[in-house]
Amino acid sequence: MKKHLFWALGGLFLITASLAATKSLQIETLIQHGKHFIPPPATVTVAEVKTELWPQELDAVGTLTAVQGVTIAAELPGKVTEIAFQAGASVRKGDLLIRQDTSVEEAQLPGALAAAELARINRDRADRMFADKIISQADHDTAVANYSQALAAADSIRATIGKKTLRAPFSGRLGVRQVNLGQLLGQGDAIVTLQALDPIFVDFSLPQQRLAQVRAGLPVQVTCDALPGRTVRGSVTAINPLVDADTRNLRIEATVGNRDEQLRPGMFVNVALSRQESRPVRAIPATAVLYAPYSDSVFVLDPGPDGKGMVLRQQLVTLGDRRGDLVAVAKGLEPGERVVSTGVFKLRNGMPVVVDNQSAPAFQQSPTPAND
Repeated sequence: MKKHLFWALGGLFLITASLAATKSLQIETLIQHGKHFIPPPATVTVAEVKTELWPQELDAVGTLTAVQGVTIAAELPGKVTEIAFQAGASVRKGDLLIRQDTSVEEAQLPGALAAAELARINRDRADRMFADKIISQADHDTAVANYSQALAAADSIRATIGKKTLRAPFSGRLGVRQVNLGQLLGQGDAIVTLQALDPIFVDFSLPQQRLAQVRAGLPVQVTCDALPGRTVRGSVTAINPLVDADTRNLRIEATVGNRDEQLRPGMFVNVALSRQESRPVRAIPATAVLYAPYSDSVFVLDPGPDGKGMVLRQQLVTLGDRRGDLVAVAKGLEPGERVVSTGVFKLRNGMPVVVDNQSAPAFQQSPTPAND
């Protein structure tokens, strides 16, 4: 019995040792194979570092203001008898907005006109009598003055009626109505806002050091988060001659078109003021940059070992201004070098690659969206 158990244990040991040796040999083979394995090269799109002339720009934060904008208010107290506008509608200069009660003035006007007509007749009679030396100079002057006073009284009533008939002082777009029919208005009570929106002003400030670089007529480009992907162009129209004593900033006013009225007064915008002078920069696609907190980098294409194929070299760079799809490189790259233009987040240093630019996008300084 013991002899059979001994042979059974011995056979089990031999089988276990044989399996362990086989598995160890397989693992060693895999390790050796992994050491000599060369991964297939990745396909990338590349762009050449080019020297381009970029116009110099001054960036600022601006606020939109209407070329003309007022709050229509009551000039005289009175009850609202007619509202002739719709909130948010466009109006032309002279369009009727509201009427206040003018029944008292309209009742007084015929009497004032009759008095003015009587005074005119008396003045004409006095002219003839004075010419015939029937009345004195004093009586003639009294008749002339009475006629002038009667005309002034009638004109005063007409002016009161006019002030209670409010019309648009200029063409523009109305805001929210702030009165109701039958409401009794006091002097200065707000009725509705009126804004002229096309064109529209852009107010922004620049440091006083930039004074020599700014002049009227320089082009500006305005972008706003309310209009993503869209740039509105205009020009500088006014430069404040007074520098702010607190901030030492120079206030500048530009005018931009706003035909579709998408820009509204009070909105925050980014302003880029272009100068005529240009400077050379080394430009690459912005998508070629691997952004990181410690430093930005790009992947440069270098010849592979023994001059076969291409491999990647991760290169730290210092970036400058950005224009559309492109970004300027201040340090780290030289003109003529080639960098990977897309998909850099999945690459690594020393990785073999092959170039295929058939699907590479077109990178532009001023890209235009397809739906613009």
